[in-house]
Amino acid sequence: MIIVGICGASGSGKSTLAKRIKDSLACSCTIIGQDCYYRNFPDLPFSERIKLNYDEPGIFDFDELLADIDLLESGKPITTKGYDYVNYQRADTPDVLITPPEVLVLEGIHMFFDKRLCERMSLKVYLHVDVDICLLRRIKRDIKARGRSIDNIAEQYVETVKPVYEKYIANYINDADFAVMRGGKNKMAIDAISAYLTTKVLAERFEEHEATQTAAEKASESADIEELP
Repeated sequence: MIIVGICGASGSGKSTLAKRIKDSLACSCTIIGQDCYYRNFPDLPFSERIKLNYDEPGIFDFDELLADIDLLESGKPITTKGYDYVNYQRADTPDVLITPPEVLVLEGIHMFFDKRLCERMSLKVYLHVDVDICLLRRIKRDIKARGRSIDNIAEQYVETVKPVYEKYIANYINDADFAVMRGGKNKMAIDAISAYLTTKVLAERFEEHEATQTAAEKASESADIEELP
């Protein structure tokens, strides 16, 4: 399984890029968003949950994500994780399973924070987009898709989004193998990433075929030896 990490500021186009990459590939590909691995606080009332800092790295359960990656790499399915942005709580669907794909795309604002994750990635992509553009995209997205008010968006941006971006996210570009300009619809970048992943997938398929063929030949040789008088 080939793992791709996509990182960048909120509103930079990470989800869009992940979807465009998936659509460009002819192999099986699964996208997992880091937001699905927010730590859950079911015992806290809504009035308290809304006050938590959802932008700092510690709000994400990296151990849970790594455990799921381990399962996928071992050929086992995982349960689908999810998040309810309106109620600020997890919304997993354990009855829906995700099977191991040939390409796994991980996207999130802190996807490069945990070095254990980075070590699993064959390709690390950073979306380098002007922060003003990111803010405008975030406003449109949060109002339309997440039920947020403009006052809530502005308060969160000033108190947590901008400080966390300057402290952590802006520096993740130093961990990237590939920087994408202008957001997730950059066709040249998508084509380059797709070509790289296609080559990697074909190489892995060839290696698996060779290993299977070698194992079959050894098994046949052993059987022949056992049949000798």
